[in-house]
Amino acid sequence: MDNHIHLALNASDRSYFAILKKEVHAMAVAGGLPEKRIAELDIIVAEIVTNLVKHAGGGQVLAKLIEENGKQGIELISIDNGPGMTDVTRMVADGVSTKNTLGNGLGAIKRLSDVFQIYSMKNWGTVILVRVFDKTSTAKKFKTEIRSVIIPKPGETESGDDFYSIVDKDYVKLFLGDGLGHGPEAAKAMQAAGNAFMECPHTDPVDIIRYINLAVKRTRGMVGTVAVFDLASKKWRICGVGNIITKVLSPGNSKSYLTYNGIIGLNVPNTLSAQEIPHEDGQYILMSSDGLKTRWDTSRYTSIMRYDLSILCASLIKDFARLTDDMSAVACKINL
Repeated sequence: MDNHIHLALNASDRSYFAILKKEVHAMAVAGGLPEKRIAELDIIVAEIVTNLVKHAGGGQVLAKLIEENGKQGIELISIDNGPGMTDVTRMVADGVSTKNTLGNGLGAIKRLSDVFQIYSMKNWGTVILVRVFDKTSTAKKFKTEIRSVIIPKPGETESGDDFYSIVDKDYVKLFLGDGLGHGPEAAKAMQAAGNAFMECPHTDPVDIIRYINLAVKRTRGMVGTVAVFDLASKKWRICGVGNIITKVLSPGNSKSYLTYNGIIGLNVPNTLSAQEIPHEDGQYILMSSDGLKTRWDTSRYTSIMRYDLSILCASLIKDFARLTDDMSAVACKINL
């Protein structure tokens, strides 16, 4: 089982603890994790939410079921706007505390997690990434790393934003879409679009957009962008309709893709063409819906590309989310 959408859980004060822990526990049970791993996950969640309130004055926990390398698991991302840490390595060590406690919290989370990363900057806050799988697992470095953080509009249970990807021996295909509006009907439009994308036989992003357009004509429609990386030619080809922001970033270089006006399913332009961008070392592609402010910038995040791309996606949502619509950030890096 692998969910696209993160469940966003409030951890602004201790009154939310019981609800938050119950939701994550139920998600782990639904995902089929064994009792021992669920018990360890309960400890992780307790430590995360305690740290959020004690050290950052509260925050948010994102949770979703995942599947990697044939293993079922759960991903947790803790986000806060607290004082941050100047020496993360020291704070993870047992016995180190700034609040006169035993100082075992972060160390316990690290020991019980299969994936554990902390990104923090002074006076900015902290993002903690945790993944727990049904069987003890070591982090595997994938040639193609694809991560996404998608959150429904506050108060909604379904998201009109969604993301799909396909990786095979010849191509990497990405599709981020945003159903018009939000709620169940927007989610229904995106489900139809996602199904079309996954079954589409084409490899050109223009043809994929047109294929999706035909499949969603009976829905309320959407905006969306398709990016395809050709492993043979080592080039990205990108085509989009509507306000999805796409940037291809390399060390010292940033290229933004300009989308066409229109709505997929209603009025796609007759003439579409794909923008072609060659691969460079250290390059990655970032996509976001209009649930994020358009002028987002990654330059503020010192050394963040040393971390899992989920940290980057969560940081963008932390700093640029509008909170008036569904929110999504997607990142992909191909190591050739």
